[in-house]
Amino acid sequence: MGGYLIRRLLQMIPLLFGITFLSFLIMSLAPGNFFTQLRMNPAISPELVRQLEVQFGYGDPLLVQYGKWVWRVLHLDLGMSVAYRVNVADLIAMRAGNTIILAVTSMLLAWGLAIPMGVLVALRPNSWLDRGLSFAAFFWMSLPSFFFAFLLMYLALQTGWFPVGGTISVNYHELDWWGKIVDRARHLVLPALVLGTAGLASLMRLMRANILEIKEADFVRTARAKGVPESVVVRRHILRNALNPFVTLAGAELGELLGGAALVEAVMNLQGMGTLILEAVQKLDTYVVMGSILIGSILLLVGNLLADLLLTVVDPRIDFTRLQREG
Repeated sequence: MGGYLIRRLLQMIPLLFGITFLSFLIMSLAPGNFFTQLRMNPAISPELVRQLEVQFGYGDPLLVQYGKWVWRVLHLDLGMSVAYRVNVADLIAMRAGNTIILAVTSMLLAWGLAIPMGVLVALRPNSWLDRGLSFAAFFWMSLPSFFFAFLLMYLALQTGWFPVGGTISVNYHELDWWGKIVDRARHLVLPALVLGTAGLASLMRLMRANILEIKEADFVRTARAKGVPESVVVRRHILRNALNPFVTLAGAELGELLGGAALVEAVMNLQGMGTLILEAVQKLDTYVVMGSILIGSILLLVGNLLADLLLTVVDPRIDFTRLQREG
């Protein structure tokens, strides 16, 4: 296990270098930088603008800027935000929690609905339930996520059941600990529904296909021939093996949700990583963009690693020796 972990961690290093350098290069292609708009202000002298550029490291060539940024990162310093005037690490820490909670909640919601729905339709193939849910799944996949977001926001405004936008209420700090939990949960319902149900249909179809394939496997036929009750066959042989692809997809699924959270956060006015990156790109705040991309990439790579490790727990047939050879 130790050798496999070390190998995977070492593989992350060139990936992170490639991702961050490409992101740095793209940001450098933007016309001007944060200080360009300051030059348009006649009340600010060009000498002061130049001094600020040098102070924040924007006056160096591309490779020099990237090298200095990497050196700071190696010393656990993500730099200073020129737009927000705070440390980038502190800024990301304030926003990352909301996005991670939203992504994890959305994934659990999607799995909690997709898995039982996929089991129901797979155990009754070609039934009215199978055809109805399959049609609904294809129809749902054709709808854009923002349409569902606006629909939920409209219903929330009409009913007042859930707050529209934001992560906490105005009186949040006056509530007790339980009231704070309930308040955050109520603000999380709508964005989690939008983000979680976006991939619900495809996950349900995946579960259905897995079960239909495993139902015809030799070990399932053998279990039935031995007189094993059908409920045990489904629970211990079919369902357990059908869940393996979900475990494998967990890391990638979490990464997609982190990326998709940007749209949900923008539509519903949530203070998260997605809106932070969008704001930083608009303001050409390079270090905030780079810090956010770096943290997001690390979360994605670590998520994939944890998914592979969890797969060895779910499926005893997979061991670290084989994973190390394939890695």
